[in-house]
Formats: sequence, C-alpha cells, structure tokens
Amino acid sequence: MVNKIDPAFLEPNNAPAQPELLVSAVLHLMSHYTANHQEPKSCVKLASVIERHLKALADLPNLAPVLRATCLQLSEQWATVVENTMPRPEKFKLFSRIVSGAKTA
Repeated sequence: MVNKIDPAFLEPNNAPAQPELLVSAVLHLMSHYTANHQEPKSCVKLASVIERHLKALADLPNLAPVLRATCLQLSEQWATVVENTMPRPEKFKLFSRIVSGAKTA
C-alpha cells in the first residue's frame, strides 16, 4: 500500500510537513473546537479540519507506529463527529414540494 500525503500538508518547497507541526496544529484546533462548541456551524468545519489533520498524520510513513495508529483511530472518531453534526436533509423534500404544488394548481 502506497501512502500519499495530501498536498495541502506539504511545505511550500514540496517537502513533507514535520510531524511535530501537524501535531501542534491539530492540538491547537482541538482546543478551539472545545472553546467554540456553542457555534455548531463553525464547529463542524473545525471538526472536519481536525479529522483531516489526524488522517494526514496517520498517513506519514516515518511516524512511530503507535502514534500512527492513535491518529488513525482519532481521525475516524472525528469523522463520526463531523457526520453526526452535519444537518440532516429533509426526507421527501422534493416529493413534498411536487405534491403541494399539484394541490395548489
């Protein structure tokens, strides 16, 4: 399996980002998520960024195996947070509009 690093996580000279910088960034983001938890719309975006940072860390081949496994597990947990925080689409919304439009016509 070939690990590809997301281009967003490369330094300007295309060198891989230092793991310490990614860890520092994700810890910083996590603290902001906790502080801003009252604003659901911004929190889902922040949770998504946290999930991507953790996934990028898990994909780094030179990271210690225990840290890679932890980052992978946490990225999956944050993906669940994102999924559960996203607004649910209304079922049958299009159908309801068609039916209500037919009734008024």
